[in-house]
Amino acid sequence: MLTLALLLPVLFSIWFAHHQAEKRFRSELNSYTDRTIRRTGQVEEQAKLALWEINRFQGETCSPAHLQAMRRLTFSFRHVQEVMYMRNRTLLCSSLESRGEQMRWPRPDRINAEGYAVWFTQSNDLNFYHYMVALGIGSHVVVMDPMSFIDVIPFGSWPIEVALIGLNQNRVIASSVRFDESVWQRAQQGKLSRLEYQGNVYLIRRQPESGFALVVWASRLPLEKESRDQMMVWLPLGVAISAFAVVLMLRLLRRIQSPRYRLLDAINASELRVYYQPVVNLSNGRVVGAEALVRWPQPDGSMLTPDIFIPLAEQTGLISRITRQVVQSVFRDLGDYLHVHPDMHISINLAPEDLLSDDLLDLLTPLLARWQVEPQQIALEITERGFADPKVTSPVIERLREAGHKVYIDDFGTGYSSLSYLQDLPVDILKIDKSFVDALEYKQVTPHIIEMAKSLRLEMVAEGVETESQADWLRLHGVQYGQGWLYSKALPPGEYIAWFNQQNATLLT
Repeated sequence: MLTLALLLPVLFSIWFAHHQAEKRFRSELNSYTDRTIRRTGQVEEQAKLALWEINRFQGETCSPAHLQAMRRLTFSFRHVQEVMYMRNRTLLCSSLESRGEQMRWPRPDRINAEGYAVWFTQSNDLNFYHYMVALGIGSHVVVMDPMSFIDVIPFGSWPIEVALIGLNQNRVIASSVRFDESVWQRAQQGKLSRLEYQGNVYLIRRQPESGFALVVWASRLPLEKESRDQMMVWLPLGVAISAFAVVLMLRLLRRIQSPRYRLLDAINASELRVYYQPVVNLSNGRVVGAEALVRWPQPDGSMLTPDIFIPLAEQTGLISRITRQVVQSVFRDLGDYLHVHPDMHISINLAPEDLLSDDLLDLLTPLLARWQVEPQQIALEITERGFADPKVTSPVIERLREAGHKVYIDDFGTGYSSLSYLQDLPVDILKIDKSFVDALEYKQVTPHIIEMAKSLRLEMVAEGVETESQADWLRLHGVQYGQGWLYSKALPPGEYIAWFNQQNATLLT
């Protein structure tokens, strides 16, 4: 027993040291693979957006205006190297050359399900040997350096490499270092997603819809060194299990606290921005208002959407401060607009914590008076969770309604309650979640939600309307309002007002 008590902590420390090193190695390799996949998706989506924009050009092709439009895209989209105009696969002009020597392009390597032609080619109009990735639809093609697809910095403790493989011809399109193609042959033969070969660990992620695969790998040599380093830490502490628990807890707390402090700093610095997605009357196409959606700008220029940071804010007690900033931003951004257009409204999302007191009503009342805006122009969206404790939240909601604010139930049907629960909720308008709109043809619950809302005389707003057929179906079934990319994405305040004015002008003509 004495020997076991002496050896067990030591043996456990040796095992744990190796386990920790292996776990960290796998985690960093998987994390880098996921980030690289996201990067390839971002580059591809940027190319599609660039094509969508240039294909809207209506002027004379290869004219100065056309060339300027193509060049503008290469400045606006950082991953796009060149934009080309072709006819019958013959290059007529590009963002780099006006009417140069006409060049015949090869047939595309593949055409994906969306109709985009894809090339992995050495062909270019500058006569130099370099593989490029090209994506085209209509008469335009955008060209990208394949390295941009895999240009992801590894944040781990050891070097991680990546290669981009074209699936059609099984050739290396880009690689951070020289790639041993026999690894790809072995992976294809065995249809493997993970492979260990000559001291390296390879992860293979195939993307058939995009026509390529990613191979990410790292050497196991740093893992052996990491194992020894871990042992130097854990072996002396093998008998001090309590010390290990403290270290683990501190690391866990640091991981939890770090995102909270970043969000708190953003709130204190008023970095959060509010975008506005228009809401349209489905029967006549008129804009009736917008939903205020908060965004968190990042140092790299990207925007975090609420589904990423709002759960963190709710868990850490910061959500009410965010709601307060959103309300103040709505009046600061659109107070004059709402005063001039009394038939317009802005809806603001609330969290359950916002319904625990009258602080929100105390905030809204002076702002309405200052900007001379009617209470019915500020609507409040509450998810089903906001009604989970009716004894606490219902009095606050009733006071908000008595003050003139309409109350929406947001994302109805996606929570824990049944449809029959709706008749007991103090709401004025029901929002149909995007998931139901996406599946109108085969999800039978959507008509039931609509009929329930009609029976209770609730107006309805459908979220995520992206096609005319969805809008037609919803209009036919009696849904009054819709919002989604069919009409507009969420816009900054200045762009939203410009979009609204343009829509008004269009409807008047």
